[in-house]
Formats: sequence, structure tokens, C-alpha cells
Amino acid sequence: MTEELQLRVLPQVAANEQTLRHYLASEKGLRESEITAVRVLKRSIDARQRTIYVNLKVRLYVNEVPTDDEYQHTEYLDVSDRPQVIVVGAGPGGLFAALRLIENGFRPIVIERGKDVHERKKDLARISRDQCVDPESNYSFGEGGAGAYSDGKLYTRSKKRGSVEKILNVFCQHGASTAILADAHPHIGTDRLPRVIENMRNTILRCGGEVHFQTKMTRLLFCGGWRVEGVEAGGKEYLGPVILATGHSARDVYRYLAEAKVKMEPKGIAVGVRLEHPSALIDSIQYHSKDGRGKYLPAAEYSFVTQVEERGVYSFCMCPGGFVIPAATDHEQIVVNGMSPSNRGGQWSNSGMVVEVRPEDIFNEELRMKNEELRTKNEELKMLAFQEQLERDCWQQGNRKQTAPAQRMADFVNGRLSFDLPRSSYAPGLLSSPLHFWLPSLVTQRLQQGFRVFGRQAHGFLTNEAVLIAVETRTSAPVRIVRHPETLMHIQVQGLFPCGEGAGYAGGIVSAAIDGERCADMCALYMNSNPTL
Repeated sequence: MTEELQLRVLPQVAANEQTLRHYLASEKGLRESEITAVRVLKRSIDARQRTIYVNLKVRLYVNEVPTDDEYQHTEYLDVSDRPQVIVVGAGPGGLFAALRLIENGFRPIVIERGKDVHERKKDLARISRDQCVDPESNYSFGEGGAGAYSDGKLYTRSKKRGSVEKILNVFCQHGASTAILADAHPHIGTDRLPRVIENMRNTILRCGGEVHFQTKMTRLLFCGGWRVEGVEAGGKEYLGPVILATGHSARDVYRYLAEAKVKMEPKGIAVGVRLEHPSALIDSIQYHSKDGRGKYLPAAEYSFVTQVEERGVYSFCMCPGGFVIPAATDHEQIVVNGMSPSNRGGQWSNSGMVVEVRPEDIFNEELRMKNEELRTKNEELKMLAFQEQLERDCWQQGNRKQTAPAQRMADFVNGRLSFDLPRSSYAPGLLSSPLHFWLPSLVTQRLQQGFRVFGRQAHGFLTNEAVLIAVETRTSAPVRIVRHPETLMHIQVQGLFPCGEGAGYAGGIVSAAIDGERCADMCALYMNSNPTL
């Protein structure tokens, strides 16, 4: 017999299968020996009251051995002799596009400017050790994209555009824990995600696809004016329709597309800082206990959002028990991001704290940028230029290395310089700086008001034990590459499918993966409708 049950239990009951067996045997009047398995289908923590509960949906097996797999398998067949499609970028959008192309019977040729997911680690270590950024291999460029070494969070609200469950099952098929199928906020962990990504690459290769690393796309190959027939990359030509999944930091791609007159438009972004607290403090606030998480609860998460002067102020990419990392993609930039290992066991918890900025906001007198791009004919690149200028200003505020300007949280709110800084997870080091003075006032004033609101909502959150680390700018793409809403093909250019976060149509690993699958489906339809291509 199998039965699905909704449970609301204390954390110590939900801690493992054995404690659940004991609880269910008592509740159902069974002997524990009769329960052959308990499978958790959904799990979430309710921390709204002082007594913390775990909500579970479980499948109970009584005198019956489970015969179904914990996840659904996707069949990937050999496509060695099938027509090929060029996928530019091996982030989640590109990888899932490639896998979906195989499902649809097409051969993906993946072109990636950076290194494979394991070789990348050496260059990431150099950023902290030598303060040296490789423009082609960093936290944004390389196999797995920006998500590979920045946490692996899989929570998304993009459920109307495609199947979140399908994406999570594909991750499980390639080595992710099946816990991601149950957790309300699924998370692989930056220590485990690289192996999953490698397994995806191996599936692509095993099925007859190709993956080329350190192969940077330099131009699209046009045929007959406004049809793309391939790309030039690494001095070679690769022919086929193009799924362009280059990520939100490939600024050279945006500039090339602007020069090639490929239609784009500026897009609103969010900018601010990384806010880091001791994880024990966040645990005690969120779990309403001076003892914090205790033995059975995970590192606590939080989510804050408010409106200040008609713009959103909110937390972004919260990393419990995690690290703040240097995420610049070129010299003379400082950009920060966050990540967590799978156990979320670090001493600190961080999140982006950002302010919504729209294209019309950057033309006031204070924000006349030094960057000429804001005053040129490339209107579509003005948000990119704004982003870039903030990163350069941040670099200049420090010692012109990856040492990041920082300020204690309460000092920032009250407009005071921090004479010292707390310990931090940010490996290149921090330098005390008056962020409230040199960041744009449309950001600082809204952040200050937002922090006051959040401090009232969570007593103890607004504190000088927390530190603001500048600057967080890469929350999303500053450009949208315009595509047809139904075909997903570029609105002007046939055979070009702008994809994922870099094209302005996703935000995060799962939504980018969903968009990758959708672009692959539309590309397959395009190929089947044009058999002579």
C-alpha cells in the first residue's frame, strides 16, 4: 500500500527518514517494520511563529517496496548524423538548449569563450590570491556560466513559461541530489554543481554533439542580409542556426550586436551592495531564538522587499552560510556576488541588497556619466554604461585591486564613515569607504530607507555587526535583444534565437534553463520548416 500524506511536524521529526518512520508508525497505528520506505515529495519550513514547524508532503510505503524512480529520466539519442545548431554559451541557457536539441533530433555545437568547469577553478583562485582577473575565465565566463560558482540556487517564479519540474529532473539525472525535487527553495551548492555540469557536457558529447572551450564568438555569419547561417569563433566558422546564450556579462557581444545593427533595447536593472551578517545572527532573528538554528534546522534564509520613492528595494540571491566573491570580468572593475556550499555551513550569510534602476533614471544631473557611451547614438547600451561606470568607480575607491570598498550597515544608514570593519568572508579583503557618499544618491537614499524598514520588520537586522560590500551590479542583463514573442527568433534576423539571462528573458539558473529549452524547441520548428537550411 502507498499513501500520500500532508504533515506539519517539529524539525526533529523531519530530521531524517528514521524519525519520520517512528512518527508515522505512531500516527497510523503501524509497526515500524511494516513501513518499507518514506519518500519526501515536498518540504518547507514555517518560521512565522516562535515554534518552528516543517511542512511535508510524503509518500508512505507500507509492506511495499518502491518500484518507481525518484526522478523522471529523459532519453537522449545519438544525433551524430543530424543537422547541427550552434549554441553560443555553456551556461544554463546554453546547456539546456543543447540537451533539448538532442531530444528534438538535432546536433548541438556548443561554443564557449571560457574554460571547462574544473579548469575555471584555477583562475577563480587567482582572483583572490593574486588580485588578477582573467577576462575570459572568471566567475561569469566559462562552462556553467555565472551560476556554476555562485551558489546553484534553483528557486524561480518563472513557472508559466515551462516546466520547472523537468529542469530539476534533468539536474537529478546528471547527479544532483533528489532533495531539490522536494525543497521549497532547492539548492545544489557550489561544491556539487560543477560535477553536474560536467555530466551534462558528457551527455552532449556521448550523443554526438560538440563542446568547444576557449572559443570566443567574434561575429555572426549573415546570408542574404538578415539571415544568420552560423558564427565565426576561434578563427573557424561553425554553420547552422544560432542560439545566442552568452550571459548577462558578455558586454563585447552587446557592443558587437549594436555595431551590426541587431535590434536591442535598454532594460532596467537593480544595483546596490552585498550585505553580510554573521550567520548565527540571521539564524537567531529568523528562528526567533537566541540559540539560533539548533541541531535540526538549516541556516536561515530571509527575503525583504519594499518600495521607496516608486522604486523597488529588495534582497537578492540570499546565500545562507555562504561567501561573498569577486565577480569582475575585466580589469579595473570591482563586482561582488554571493555563493553557498551545499551544507551552507559558513560563518556568514549574505545577500544582494539592491535598488531598481530604470533607463529614464540615469539622465538626471548627478548621473551624467564619464563614460561617453551614455552620450552616444547607442541608446540601447546606456544601462550597460551605467553599470560599467559604477564598477569602475568602485575599483577606483579602493587600492585599485580586488579589495572591495565596504561600510558597516548602521554607519551607512546614518551617513558615518566606519573606522574599522568586521571580519568577512570576502577573500581579497575589505577597505573602509563612505559608500553613502560616493554611490549615486538614487541608490544610497533608497537603500538607507529600505534598511530602516527591514530593521523594523526583523529586530536586530539593522546592525553594525553587518557590513555592506560594494558593488552589486550584475543582477540581470542591462540590455534586451528583441525577439518575436511567439517564435523566439530575433525580430529582424532569421535563424538567430536570443536566449536566457543575457538576452534579457530570464533571471537565474532555472528560468535560463527553461528559456534554453524553449529556444531549442523554436529552433527545431524553424529547422523543420526550412529543410534546405
